[in-house]
Amino acid sequence: MKTYLLIFVAAWLVVALGCGEKKQKGDSAKKSAASMPTGSTVSTDIPALYERQGELASAVEWPKTKEKVKELRQKIAGNPRDVKPRLQIAVIYLSEARITGEHPYYYPAVLKVLDDVLAIEPQNFEATTFKASVKMSQHQFAEARDLAEQARKINPSNAYVYGVLVDANVELGNYAEAVAMSDKMQELKPSLESYSRASYLREIHGNYPGAIAAMKLAVEAGLPGSEPQCWAKNTLGHLYETTGQWKQAEIQYKEILAMRPSYAFALRGLAQVRKAAKQYDEALTDLDKAAKVMPEFSFHEEMADIFALQGNKQKAAEKYREVVKMLDEDARSGHAVDLELCKLYTKTNQLDSAIAYGLKEYARRPNNIDVNHALAVAYFKGQNNGKAKLHMKLALRTGSRDPELLQVASAIAMATGDKAQGNRLLVQARKTNPGFVL
Repeated sequence: MKTYLLIFVAAWLVVALGCGEKKQKGDSAKKSAASMPTGSTVSTDIPALYERQGELASAVEWPKTKEKVKELRQKIAGNPRDVKPRLQIAVIYLSEARITGEHPYYYPAVLKVLDDVLAIEPQNFEATTFKASVKMSQHQFAEARDLAEQARKINPSNAYVYGVLVDANVELGNYAEAVAMSDKMQELKPSLESYSRASYLREIHGNYPGAIAAMKLAVEAGLPGSEPQCWAKNTLGHLYETTGQWKQAEIQYKEILAMRPSYAFALRGLAQVRKAAKQYDEALTDLDKAAKVMPEFSFHEEMADIFALQGNKQKAAEKYREVVKMLDEDARSGHAVDLELCKLYTKTNQLDSAIAYGLKEYARRPNNIDVNHALAVAYFKGQNNGKAKLHMKLALRTGSRDPELLQVASAIAMATGDKAQGNRLLVQARKTNPGFVL
């Protein structure tokens, strides 16, 4: 599940690189002194922690986090050329971005910290990899790939940089390269992170049983109750959703919430289960809880979708406008949101805007199947069947068996006179999810 995978990039980097799996050899402080000429000015300006809100502010780790950041800032003031405390702050801020969802604040803050590290030590592996991770989360995929390639040249034996290369190549539509990077990652270190990427690649290529099997391995490889394991369980739940195994999905989400009651994405997962059962009020309650934990735009967009299903057009329109404001805020912090706006404006029948944003994203990554899927939907809704067919052909090129994608592909095929192909695509959709409803 792409959205969660990108969020998780920061999570596994925090765990892996923060703990020092195959770091560069030598002492960082000595290299820092050698890298920056004596007498050069080193910034000691470190962005502050963003104060947690709501339930997250009462979490047991929050006072410890604040105390640790205070201690690290003092170390930086005492020895500005030592990169280690700066990298530790980057680790903490990446974790806070993941936990709180305050990406518009934390991503620029982390980039500032990392740029200061790279000014001191231009070949620092951790800083380069962390920066690639942030660029991934901001949907700056080409830059993320280039940074990850730089990091790989510095340390080609670190498994985690290959994870960034998997994700970046997936988003750029370089699927064969993504598979090669995934294979290398698993060769270096079989782990929750490598299994989860193998799962996503299998999903992209239409192998849902294989995707579920790999994600189960990811769950088993995780520390029970840890945030990374909960992420893997949540993604497994989504795979069960897609294949119509709603009871299994619900089990995953409830097990997560038994361990972490405020895990926002599991609350969102439960909302999807309720929505599928047409329990719309219960679904809205779960989404509202999730949104109070984390300001994630997709929670609000899904609320709007449910308002629309309930026939409450005014509430849906108000909520969609709120989502646009959230995405605009993300864009101001350096996050590319053109694909998200394309999908949103397609829902609201603002098709000229949808296509304009979709084409902006297409210009950056014309081979990505999700971008082409979004454009196919927008063009088809606007009755431009020729362009819809063109983009759908690209969206289907990996052999995806996603039921929603196949449903649109079927409708386009029938609209362009190929009824037999349309029927074949519907059969494929129902093989993935026997309960799939048009």
